[in-house]
Amino acid sequence: MAPYILIIFSICMFFNSVVFSSLGLGGGVLYTPIQVLFGIDFHTAATTSLFLIVVSSFSATLVLRKSGLVDWPMSLVLEAATAAGAFCGGLFSEYFSGRSLTVLFAGVLVFAGALMARNFQKAAGPIQHGNSLLAWRRQLGSSRYSINLLLALPISFLAGALSGMIGVAGGILKIPMMVLLFGVPMSIAVASSSFMVGLTAAGGFLGHLSVGHWDWKTTAVLAILVFIGGHVGARVSLNFEQEKLKRGFGWFLYLIAAVLLARLWL
Repeated sequence: MAPYILIIFSICMFFNSVVFSSLGLGGGVLYTPIQVLFGIDFHTAATTSLFLIVVSSFSATLVLRKSGLVDWPMSLVLEAATAAGAFCGGLFSEYFSGRSLTVLFAGVLVFAGALMARNFQKAAGPIQHGNSLLAWRRQLGSSRYSINLLLALPISFLAGALSGMIGVAGGILKIPMMVLLFGVPMSIAVASSSFMVGLTAAGGFLGHLSVGHWDWKTTAVLAILVFIGGHVGARVSLNFEQEKLKRGFGWFLYLIAAVLLARLWL
């Protein structure tokens, strides 16, 4: 890349880390397309994206662990399924062309945009009761909710498989699952997702790495910017009205999906 192009590219990646970390998301929904739009092969872009999500998640978790909003047991249980799915998705991405993965990615962007434009908390379902796999009762502070593991674990695995394949972290799928299906408060879902997306991305990264999709030199430079961005974004998330940011960014994701598809056929 020319020097000025490299500067623009780096700035885009930094601000992407800030924005998505503030939402409890990994940022892969833009890390990957930004790289593709700058001429990087999709498989390599997806692998780099997953590594950057691990870095951003670690940075954000360092801040959010002090907030008392991360449900650690729930996060670890759901991530056991999601990370396994992400590894499988990354491993089998080799069998799909960059073109087909780009189309799939654009579909995920449209879906993600629709979810981000929705007010999750108002749509949250009723809290279930009981004490079994059908209803794992959770309490964090004054918040009480219930996780149906027979539903949550398969969804988490599938979200991980899709995420690992195209280089995202699954937060855009797991936050709506936690809030809409299981009544998890938005603040807890966002904070927990900030930790969870790093584990999902690590599984996907290992899958891609095993088949040789990685430009470590580019990744090393971007990792520094993303670590700083993740730290800034996590602090923003504690003091910002997240629903307003989500709705605006939902429309932006529609635009990115359109640009990616146009790049394929124009």
